[in-house]
Amino acid sequence: MVNAPSPATTERAQSQRSAGPVAGRRGGTRHRRHQTVVACLFLAPTLLFFAVFLILPLGFALLLSMSHWAGFDLGGIRPVGLDNFTRLFADGSTFLVPVLTHTLLFALGTVVLALTGSVLVATCIDRLRFQGMWRTVYFLPIVTTVVAVGNVWKYMYEPGGLVNGALNTLGLGSVAFLQDPDTALPSVVVVQAWASFGSAILVLTAGLKSVPASYYEAAALDGAGPVVVFRDITLPLLRPCLLFVCITQFLTGLQSFALIIVMTKGGPGDATDVAALEMYQQAFSYGDWGTASAAAFVLFVVVLMVTLAQLWIFRRKGEDA
Repeated sequence: MVNAPSPATTERAQSQRSAGPVAGRRGGTRHRRHQTVVACLFLAPTLLFFAVFLILPLGFALLLSMSHWAGFDLGGIRPVGLDNFTRLFADGSTFLVPVLTHTLLFALGTVVLALTGSVLVATCIDRLRFQGMWRTVYFLPIVTTVVAVGNVWKYMYEPGGLVNGALNTLGLGSVAFLQDPDTALPSVVVVQAWASFGSAILVLTAGLKSVPASYYEAAALDGAGPVVVFRDITLPLLRPCLLFVCITQFLTGLQSFALIIVMTKGGPGDATDVAALEMYQQAFSYGDWGTASAAAFVLFVVVLMVTLAQLWIFRRKGEDA
């Protein structure tokens, strides 16, 4: 005969079963809280670095963009509201034309030349032997300082320099590349595009390696020529790499400063004056940090809009970047 459990035993068992899930939930909550604390401790150095070197300077720049400050003495900061932004776009201001116009033209010219040239060069390298050597040769300008690149090309552009010597050999007259306002900006654009070939070629050659060889074999069986293969197979499959190169080259062009100050210092006149150089002059030459900060935020908005526009265009063509 089996003895039936007593009422006290039954009640105790039921209370233990009901307390089990509650205790499990409490234990899980404590475990998650512990994981959160540990994660915050590991992220603290990075977050501190991020706050000190990005958030605080960004906030200070925003404060300066709505203030008048001559530098050095923090007590001399005087709020002026949106006057700095208004002055940038007022009648007679040179920021919109020619400074911002030159900036966009410089960036656009750099993208067109660098993207076109790097695609052609990367396609040729992909068909050559010793590809590593060729990639290294084209990457050398990247590891060379901008000051060295600018000075070398500056001497090459001189009336007695290498470029004019080659033109004279071909029976053409000398060109005042950096002294003529009509040719100064295109001349610096060529140097910027040449200096940025290396990184673009590395990205594009890697993209070409990822294209399956079976696609080219199928195209050859169908009798497709090189131009058709390049247009209908290579370029569409290179779209992610092209998007990356296009955006990075455009951002580099919009923020270009060192090359221009080395080669032309914004001259002749204001033919090569761009936004980054204008910000530098406003802050360090004229002591107007408020206007320089306002120009920096305007350039930030331009960079953001251009980047979003590029992403939108590529995504409309079927590329999820």
